[in-house]
Amino acid sequence: MSGEANNAAGEMNLVVVGAGGRMGQALIRAIQAIDGARLAGAIEREGSPHLGRDAGEIAGLGALGITITDDPLPVFAKAHGVLDFTSPGASVYFAGLAAQARIVHVIGTTGCSPEDEAQIRAAARHAVIVKSGNMSLGVNLLSVLVEKAAKALGPEDFDIEILEMHHKHKVDAPSGTALLLGEAAARGRNINLSEHSVRVRDGYTGPREDGTIGFATLRGGSVIGDHSVILAGTGETITLSHQAQDRAIFARGAVKAALWAHGRKPGLYSMRDVLGLDS
Repeated sequence: MSGEANNAAGEMNLVVVGAGGRMGQALIRAIQAIDGARLAGAIEREGSPHLGRDAGEIAGLGALGITITDDPLPVFAKAHGVLDFTSPGASVYFAGLAAQARIVHVIGTTGCSPEDEAQIRAAARHAVIVKSGNMSLGVNLLSVLVEKAAKALGPEDFDIEILEMHHKHKVDAPSGTALLLGEAAARGRNINLSEHSVRVRDGYTGPREDGTIGFATLRGGSVIGDHSVILAGTGETITLSHQAQDRAIFARGAVKAALWAHGRKPGLYSMRDVLGLDS
């Protein structure tokens, strides 16, 4: 694997891209708090007001001696991994750089198109990529429960609806977490989510089609992320839900994913792999 050898403390050198954003700052704080991880670089977009500033200072930690730059190449060359909660286009770009540097790339970005996903899979031939719509332990455990419930409660008896709410600044819908849970439900039913999902209902829709998985999206305020999977049967309803109360849960999960991925063979992994939930 490229990058400098682990330092004397045996730490993994990690780079945060999008370092000035809310998630970027949370990632910097998580790296500082977790044993085995070390902040080795911080990247922002060209023209960002954060360029030239100390990454620790913008994250509220005091100076760490890491200056935020818009040139990822020399930073990636000295790193073991990169943490990325940016945008689909940026994540595809960083995946390519991670493949060239042969380092770990943890992607928490959502809203990727099928074309974006294909490019990330191609990069995973040379990089160790962990990609998930949600990095928290709770949500990934919830996805296992949803899959088991969907398998046990068949479409002839139970309809599945996924409800999610996020802050008003979120730009993609349904959320990556909602889609992660939808995919889990689809696996439980042994169906293709893209062929059985309902994203919009408006006007005279007629009765609900059996076997579909519905999505409802709410946006407003400062909600970090609320998700519910509703299995509605005749005379009974089961709701499996998760409420995120702090972005730190996603940042901690991303750092732990990077530590898990360090030294593994190139490939595309998920948080369920990291947490051993598929074993």
